[in-house]
Amino acid sequence: MTQKPTLSDLEGRYTDMIGFTPPKIAKRLKLGMQVDPNLVAALEDWRIAALTPSALDQKTVQLMSFAILLVQTSEAAANHARAAIKAGATLEELHASAGIAALFRGVAAFNLAGEILSTLFPPKE
Repeated sequence: MTQKPTLSDLEGRYTDMIGFTPPKIAKRLKLGMQVDPNLVAALEDWRIAALTPSALDQKTVQLMSFAILLVQTSEAAANHARAAIKAGATLEELHASAGIAALFRGVAAFNLAGEILSTLFPPKE
């Protein structure tokens, strides 16, 4: 029988990918581990499996995730932008991904990308 992950293990997965565990996710994990740790572990295992496919490198996965979340105008796009940067993505690559998202969602996606990227890549003076 495989040992179930602990709360610390699950938070560590986010830290490894993004650099920290976002506060909303930390609250969800903590509550879920108290209420139904099997469900939380299963969902988090599925998330990791989907975000670490052997056919794609991490930079590509994170750029795709960033674009998909921009299309949904989800604030979680910022977490995947951070993960993409951690995986080696450039501002130009993230901006290009935002352009693809804008094609399918419109200006709202591009505006959200602008907010996120201007925070992660502050203007040089």
